[in-house]
Amino acid sequence: MTTWTVDRAVTELLDRETTRRTGGRITDEWPELDLATGYEVQDAVLRRKVEAGQTVVGVKLGLTSRAKQERMGIDSPLTAWLTDAMVLPVGAPVPLDELIHPRVEPEIVFVLGERLRGPGVTAATALAAVRSVHAGLEVIDSRYTDFSFALPDVVADNASSARFVVGGKAVPPQRLDLALEACLLEVGGKVVATATGAAVQGHPAEALALAANALGRRGVALEAGWVVLTGGLTDAVFVEPGATVTAEFASLGSLSVTAR
Repeated sequence: MTTWTVDRAVTELLDRETTRRTGGRITDEWPELDLATGYEVQDAVLRRKVEAGQTVVGVKLGLTSRAKQERMGIDSPLTAWLTDAMVLPVGAPVPLDELIHPRVEPEIVFVLGERLRGPGVTAATALAAVRSVHAGLEVIDSRYTDFSFALPDVVADNASSARFVVGGKAVPPQRLDLALEACLLEVGGKVVATATGAAVQGHPAEALALAANALGRRGVALEAGWVVLTGGLTDAVFVEPGATVTAEFASLGSLSVTAR
């Protein structure tokens, strides 16, 4: 049997993504895959994509709900990379022929106006670096069968990243109470979930600070102009062909995607 390595895990995950197939947990065959090694795999996947011509445009946070963190045995969100190949323009359909089993979740999105680097970043300093706040929808798509994975598996898989769309309405953060920013998630015109910004670490700026500090410990800064997906406000919903998913925000406007 071939020994598992970081390089083998990268090749396997990229092949699953390219060929639109799922597979079992890597940790089942490689129990040495821990959280730190999962981030090594994640970074190596990114390097392969950059070598293939993609550009880093930001970061995303995963497991920003404290309840989900407790279930997974961690005390801070996961971080993962966003590239230009993941951008879904407003109005563009979710490309089902390019994905495996996509789900959609609503997000509060930050666009940074200043470079942000940890450690030592607080929610206040994080929010001061934000240029604008937007409505967002993230399309996640695990390369694991039935979205079944251990924590190191999902970290290696770039936190199930696939596509994301950012609303065109840009609001300065000073004009918002982000903890109270309400969102209705609708599928086919029917409300299926509600939440406020407090669902993300109590306040989205807290999530941004945690991300900046976690990446800072890895020697990475968040750059001006980058997009930051602060984490799903609700559980993600499956996308059926022809279905439209809409996020209605109190101050950030509405945003929809249709699966085709």
